[in-house]
Amino acid sequence: MKSIEQPQINLAKVRVREHVNPLGKKYQEPTPAPDWSSVYGDWSKPLSLDIGCAKGGYILEMAQLQPEWNFLGLEIREPLVHRAIAIQQELHLDNLYYLFCNANNSLTSLLPPAKVQQVTIQFPDPWFKRRQHKRRVVQPELVETLTKILMPGAQILLQSDIQPVSIEMIEYFDAHPRFTNLAGKGQFADYDIYPPHQPTEREQWTIDRGGKVYRGVFTYQ
Repeated sequence: MKSIEQPQINLAKVRVREHVNPLGKKYQEPTPAPDWSSVYGDWSKPLSLDIGCAKGGYILEMAQLQPEWNFLGLEIREPLVHRAIAIQQELHLDNLYYLFCNANNSLTSLLPPAKVQQVTIQFPDPWFKRRQHKRRVVQPELVETLTKILMPGAQILLQSDIQPVSIEMIEYFDAHPRFTNLAGKGQFADYDIYPPHQPTEREQWTIDRGGKVYRGVFTYQ
C-alpha cells in the first residue's frame, strides 16, 4: 500500500465536546458553498463525502492513497475542522477539504446536483436515549436529501460498532426505492463486500479489542 505522509500537527490534542446536538439553534443556519474550483486543485475529479468526519483522519489518509479522487469532510464540531484544515494545508493536499456544518440541513446548499460519487457515514454519535434518537445524523430526511446530490451509481458506505445504530441506518436506506443494499435488504455487509479502505480510528480501536463492526453498502440508482 502506498505510504501515507504523517502531519506534524497532533489531531488528538484538540479538546471539544464529545457530542453536539444538531438540533440546537446554533446549528440551524445552512452552510453556504465555498468556491469549489478554488478549494480543490481539480473540481472535476469524483467526490467522496465523509459525513461526520470527526478529526478527519480517515479522509486525510484516503486523499493520499487515492489522489485521483477529491475528498470532503463535514463535521459539526468546529475546533476539529480548524485543526483538520491546518493539517491539510501543511501537507499541501489539493484533493482534500473540511467544512464546519450541520449535514442535516446543509447538503443542498453546499453541493450541486449529481456531484457526489461516494458517501461515507462512519461511527456516528449513537445518542442512546430514545428521546435523543432524532439527533442521529442518519434520518429519512437525510436519505432523501442525498438523492439531490448523488450521481447515479454512487456508493454509500455505513459503519458503526453499535448494532442498533447500524440496523437503523440500514433500515432508512432500505426504505428508499433508489438505494440498493448490496448485501440484501435488511442485511449487514460482509467485509468482502465493503470496499478496501484505510480503517478509521474508531474502527481500528474496535477491531483491536475484538469488537464487531456492523457495515452497510448501498448503491444509488
